[in-house]
Amino acid sequence: MSTRPALTVDGHRFLRGGREHRVVSAAVHYFRIHPDLWYDRLARLRAMGCNTVEIYIAWNFHQPTADPARFDGWYDVAAFIRQADALGLDVIARPGPYICAEWDLGGLPAWLLADESLHLRTADPAYLAAVDQWFDQLIPVLAELQVSQGGPIVAVQVENEYGSYGNDADYLEHLKTGLIARGIDCLLFTSDGPEPRMLAGGTLPGVLATVNFGSHPEEAFAELAKFQPDSPLVCMEFWNGWFDHFGDAHHVRDAADAAETLDKILAAGGSVNIYMGHGGTNFGWWAGANHTGETLADPGYMPTVTSYDYDAPIGEAGELTEKFHRFREVIGRYVPLPEGELPTQPRRVRPRTVAAAPVAALRDNLDLLSTPLRRPAPEPLEKLGHYHGLVHYRHRITGPGGPATLTVDGVRDLAQVFLDGHLVGVLERDNPAPTVELVVPEGGAELEILVEPFGRVNYGPHLADRKGLTAGVRLDHQHLFGWDVRVLPLDDLSALSTTSATEIVDGPVFHRAVVDLPEPADAFLAIPGSDRTLVWLNGFLLGRLWTEKGPQVTLYAPAPLWRAAGNQILVLDLGGTSAPLTVELRDEPDLGPTAAPPQR
Repeated sequence: MSTRPALTVDGHRFLRGGREHRVVSAAVHYFRIHPDLWYDRLARLRAMGCNTVEIYIAWNFHQPTADPARFDGWYDVAAFIRQADALGLDVIARPGPYICAEWDLGGLPAWLLADESLHLRTADPAYLAAVDQWFDQLIPVLAELQVSQGGPIVAVQVENEYGSYGNDADYLEHLKTGLIARGIDCLLFTSDGPEPRMLAGGTLPGVLATVNFGSHPEEAFAELAKFQPDSPLVCMEFWNGWFDHFGDAHHVRDAADAAETLDKILAAGGSVNIYMGHGGTNFGWWAGANHTGETLADPGYMPTVTSYDYDAPIGEAGELTEKFHRFREVIGRYVPLPEGELPTQPRRVRPRTVAAAPVAALRDNLDLLSTPLRRPAPEPLEKLGHYHGLVHYRHRITGPGGPATLTVDGVRDLAQVFLDGHLVGVLERDNPAPTVELVVPEGGAELEILVEPFGRVNYGPHLADRKGLTAGVRLDHQHLFGWDVRVLPLDDLSALSTTSATEIVDGPVFHRAVVDLPEPADAFLAIPGSDRTLVWLNGFLLGRLWTEKGPQVTLYAPAPLWRAAGNQILVLDLGGTSAPLTVELRDEPDLGPTAAPPQR
């Protein structure tokens, strides 16, 4: 077994094999990139001049249920690390268990939320037991790829920005000793905001402290130096762009401004990890959310969009942006740049528009897509043993007839209310009055509530963000009991019937388009004329659009998901459009109107 020089701390500098070393890293998330494109994105990162790649490891991606974790195919994080190694990149691994990353529940698996007594990110024995069984599976995979074992991993993080959340030193110590006991022998570090309380709560004695920021490096490094005076200056997350929420603008940071800040970090003698080097995509249901309210029930919920372009130097589809070239110029002043031509832009489709015909109503297919569960009262997804998808609640109102007020408490996050198949109201999470006025027919009526969850909160005090209906449903002052509940993960639509003759008055409708291409290529899909949509390409859920809220207009459909002939595009129009839709295949992304990111 051959070893490589470790990354060590010598006062204010790093050493590799006795020589002073500068870490110039950028973040790339394997779980946001189709695995056929891992090497391409890493090669672009190396071409920018980085000598290191930083990766988060998303627990919920590998272990979405309490079954054993997966490490094959798209989940093969070791293969991703080996591809980085083949390009000459060192690797900084951040295994969490919490990662934030604008990822659903900050990377924690939603099955933890089934136990309401469990305290996340603490030394709660129930939580630690779950973390330990995850680390038992993951950490040996990473340990074999450390520099001491001939691999590229030079550093491993203990938790993530913990000082922004709590101060449980026993929890952090448990994670640290657990990493070491499972074979981690490389440099350990923590990362936090450059504020005294955050640094005090998130760091450990004898573990390198680093800071995260987007601007004012002099001030941030001064705060770090006060806290850990005889250590290297490291910005573990240099926020050179920002993420987007539904209802907000697409954040774009001026390339010259970002490059100037990067130059200041390096000129101060600092090491840096650019967050993000390449953002990628929140495919499927994986986008997270933020929340600014004092409590989870307060207004302030902000779900993240599907795109995680992040205005990174390497765009969502591999574009080498102006920021890439400016960063490369700055990096070249401090470390040697790789030789050779820069990577070319990946191939893109020729623009075209195709018709998408309505083929099935969601309501007609409930029995084919899911089996109902009988419950006394509505329950959230996590209590039902599921973690992603739509949730359909059905109750028979027996009367008496006449006007009534329906109150739906705890909507997470948008609900359509139907009475005998007719849409009678739409409720959103932050609606201060979650009520619908009804007229109940004599003899009763069928009440249905279809809930569309968005991302779980990934940062701050409100992580325990359960989905579906989290409280009761009342008709006037009377609680309604006795519900049939269906979870619709929509991860397998092969049973979908497209020949149903039942006429549905209102409700979501599936539309289908078939597309032939000369050869697979990157595309950007827009669905004009729709509002809230989920879009699948050849059975793979690309993500969601919300035209009314914006900002995102197109979904990235990477080349490996396409085939030459017979590509199936399935659109679930959640607003219930039964008229034919069109699908636009574009050769350029449209992420919406732009604005500068917040100053951090």
